[in-house]
Amino acid sequence: MKQLALGIIDPPAPTFDNFVAGRNAELITILRDQCRPGTTERMVYLWGDSGSGRTHLLAAAARAAEEAGLRAAWFPDVIDPVSELVLVDDVERVDAATQGGLFACYNEVREAGGRLLAAGNVPPARLHLRPDLLTRLAWGLVYQVHALTDEDKSVALEQHARARGLRLPVEVSAYLLRHERRDLPSLMAMLDALDRYSLETQRLITVPLLRELLQVPAAPIPDTIAEDTP
Repeated sequence: MKQLALGIIDPPAPTFDNFVAGRNAELITILRDQCRPGTTERMVYLWGDSGSGRTHLLAAAARAAEEAGLRAAWFPDVIDPVSELVLVDDVERVDAATQGGLFACYNEVREAGGRLLAAGNVPPARLHLRPDLLTRLAWGLVYQVHALTDEDKSVALEQHARARGLRLPVEVSAYLLRHERRDLPSLMAMLDALDRYSLETQRLITVPLLRELLQVPAAPIPDTIAEDTP
């Protein structure tokens, strides 16, 4: 029986369109504006728990900026002095030796009319960074990225399934949420893989088919012991 190796199931490239906003609709609007020429906001800081989508949004912003003809760069690996959008992920991990470079980078970007988009796991006031850098990070807009609820994710999976012409049983989406990676891009990628596997095997999408794709053996049926009869 043909089975798919899960290692080849890659989530789609992060974009604003494949990010389910949930309670983050206002934030998405702000970020889209940041990726267009002419914006006047120089600093946006995002914070949220792991899995809330911070990194997805940074990558989506970089992509959108480049599609709009802007030069985007990630700190600290590649910094172009004339970059119009500089992105910094996991600010809380910036070590003491690099914080000075980030402070200088922010000032250079601001003076050049660019903008900086940074993300961390806590609000600026709770970051353990040098005071002048904390001040810069708090100067602009600060938004919390709210994680999606399981209900939001179930709705998103159902919408994605309908867009592909699929009927997604509730128990299948529930199984995915219980047993697989819970970030939405990975869930979407798994649903796409399940659709392909369903077509290859000419079988309906069910929990047993999903388990087969995941190569999860069915739970063994315990042996029963017949009672002695007199």
